[in-house]
Amino acid sequence: MKPVRYREIVENRFLIYNSLFLNLPFEDIFQTGTLLPLFQQHCKKAFEEGIHPREMVFSFFEEYLPESGIEEQRDLLFRFIQYVERQVVLFDSVEDATFEWINDVTGKGSLGHLMARVQADAHSEELIDKLNDFGLRIVLTAHPTQFYPGSVLAIITDLEEAIRQGDLQSIDLILQQLGKTPFINRIKPSPYDEAVSLCWYLENIFYQVIPAIIEKIEQQADYLGKEFHNYNLISVGFWPGGDRDGNPFVTHETTLKVAARLRETALKCYYRDIRKLRRRITFKGADDQLLNIERKIFNAVYGEPDKAYYNWAELREDLNFVKRELKERHQSLFMDLLDQFILKTRIFKFFMAPMDIRQDSRKHRALWAAVTKSEDYMPDQESPELVDAILRTKANLDTFQSDSDFFHEMIETFKIIPTIQQTNGEEACSRYIISNSMGAGDVAIVFSIARATFGKPSIPLDIIPLFESIDFLASAPVIMELLYQNPVYRAHLKSRGHKQTIMLGFSDGTKDGGYLQANYSIFKAKEELTRVSRKYGIKVVFFDGRGGPPSRGGGNTHAFYSSLGPQIEAREIQLTIQGQTISTNFGNPLACQFNLEQLLTSALENAIYPVRQCKLSAVQDQLLGELAAESRRAYVALKEHPAFLKYLEQATPLRFFGKTNIGSRPVKRSGDAPFTFDDLRAIPFVGSWAQMKQNVPGFFGLGTAIEKMDKSGRLDEVKQLYQNSPFFRALINNSMQSLAKAFFPATAYLKDHPDYAAFFDIIFMEYNLSVKWIIVISGQKELLEDNPVSRESIRIREKIILPVIAIQQFALQQLLMKDEELSDSAKVALQGIVLRCMYGIINAARNAA
Repeated sequence: MKPVRYREIVENRFLIYNSLFLNLPFEDIFQTGTLLPLFQQHCKKAFEEGIHPREMVFSFFEEYLPESGIEEQRDLLFRFIQYVERQVVLFDSVEDATFEWINDVTGKGSLGHLMARVQADAHSEELIDKLNDFGLRIVLTAHPTQFYPGSVLAIITDLEEAIRQGDLQSIDLILQQLGKTPFINRIKPSPYDEAVSLCWYLENIFYQVIPAIIEKIEQQADYLGKEFHNYNLISVGFWPGGDRDGNPFVTHETTLKVAARLRETALKCYYRDIRKLRRRITFKGADDQLLNIERKIFNAVYGEPDKAYYNWAELREDLNFVKRELKERHQSLFMDLLDQFILKTRIFKFFMAPMDIRQDSRKHRALWAAVTKSEDYMPDQESPELVDAILRTKANLDTFQSDSDFFHEMIETFKIIPTIQQTNGEEACSRYIISNSMGAGDVAIVFSIARATFGKPSIPLDIIPLFESIDFLASAPVIMELLYQNPVYRAHLKSRGHKQTIMLGFSDGTKDGGYLQANYSIFKAKEELTRVSRKYGIKVVFFDGRGGPPSRGGGNTHAFYSSLGPQIEAREIQLTIQGQTISTNFGNPLACQFNLEQLLTSALENAIYPVRQCKLSAVQDQLLGELAAESRRAYVALKEHPAFLKYLEQATPLRFFGKTNIGSRPVKRSGDAPFTFDDLRAIPFVGSWAQMKQNVPGFFGLGTAIEKMDKSGRLDEVKQLYQNSPFFRALINNSMQSLAKAFFPATAYLKDHPDYAAFFDIIFMEYNLSVKWIIVISGQKELLEDNPVSRESIRIREKIILPVIAIQQFALQQLLMKDEELSDSAKVALQGIVLRCMYGIINAARNAA
């Protein structure tokens, strides 16, 4: 789409509806709305002239409100922040309401486009075969990157629909509601609260969209005379209530409560649909059975359990009876409506979304040592014999005694897995993820504890190691080969269909080794893990722990997955989706279908139409490895700079993340222990750089690496790599987003700070180098030249949020002053400003954390 067209469709609509804010019947709204554009222009001009935020804000008050006192000034700044927050919501809603106009929803990447292409090329039957053997799982997490409370998300949904309909009266009323609705959670949400919030998407979005996609595939298969039977083609996984890695608030009671809520969500959806179905299927024989189904679903949710469905198989049997009645006695009248309902029950069964359990490997090791009364397992000292011994150890959990409540809680977590499988179905809770996996023994320990829990040698549980740091990504193939060679673990994999899921962490990989090295390390790990798994006849599935921004594995996921060649197993795509990415990419049915189809077709198209360029040649691989190593050296040097940790703690809003009340999980894994970089979670780490508009994890080291190649006379090789390697091109293009959202004038005052001047200069120099060389190798005239929709969206969002950026830096700049220069009351007020600004800055960027 051309920028002019985007401005007509999106920007002009936003400007028209934005004018309605001035007429809202609230106190001081006119003054705020009148002064804000003046403040925005004042900040823009001041940044261009190199004026720092503190001087910038004070000069604004001197010029426009010279008689105002400090309290009145702070009050106006808070009102500016609140006003801008609502402008961001309005812009989000306008973009979402025009989604199908600014995105090619039927073009390349859509399922319809792929179906038309394979039909023209006589590959339709091959596509159905691939769909029967493929899987896409997006896993919803509760990671705290969503700053909108549920009430605001509901308003956004209604506002989007009103804008789509052009209903000016409704838009005006909803904006009034928006003006009165708080944007901040009063208290931290519990893990159960987070789960309930995400159930809204399951019930209102995925429950409608996934069956619609499957139905489209079924129709194509019927037309070809082929059978489609893969009702797990698209599934939605669930982490809230199951992910206890570093979250002490997730207990086994929480997990049981969330599992019950997921079951209830599915049954409520079925109850609503069965009542609609009964209004059409009113025929003798079928109507009585449908009434019986309705009553049994009702009892499963609200009524008497002994008169309810016990499992999905019972419901399936009754629905098949109704289907036979329609076919044999009623000319299949309304069979299409019944089939649609049956399809939904096949997809969501009695669990709605399967839960994953996740815990840190170090916790398992400590429990294992206590249960077996042995020395702590050390991954760096493991051997095939040690791993085999762990796998063959019969642990007795029933007689285990300990003073540690945490150990008992971990054992209870294992014990509830069979309970959930019994009530919701085996698929409801059949995966256990081991964070910080460092050795084969980490997998062996979880296997042995699970076996003791289930009380049988064959356990219905997939054990999934999560490799995160650069070093353990490199050792992952050796670790997995050790497990594949073990007869006990091989027997377990045989019982699981010779399938092994392996999770790879983009966020912590980037935090550890920098953007390019993390992505390259994961790419190489996947190659080697694919080779090793194929060697032993194991179907490996890669589960990507991805965040919203490129620095956490986000960005254009379709381009990323379509860039992986045949040397990487791609039978399934699994990835985490969190926070803003859930509401942005899956927050309405149209966006949800578009993004699901983009992910679905990215691997399928490669399988049917292999792109020779996707496989890196030996020369390309070596070059990319050299670039990654150079970028890592630059990034590690930055981490080892004496000012690095102090800068994060004092100059950025990192210390305020724990006060935002957006998630139940602490900022650090170590709780109240002293701050260390290793224990810092990736989300606040990346989010802090985003707040500063520096976005370091999304680019740092790229410029240095490319310049090194230029000095070696190899720039043309890098240019060719960009042109010929879809994988490298996807990495560079995603990094452009990080660079495009950076705004260094906001923090230029740090050039004059005695502690941080040299450190800031390093970051700013690398930013300039990265912009320069990325433009050179891509052949573009500016960042995101080939992606005008993203470029224009970023431009408008950065313009809207500029006043809030200035206000936050105004506060941060003063908080860096010496203690004697600020009173305690002033510090508290400034800290409040920093915290209040965080919400708007994150929400405006949509995928910044």
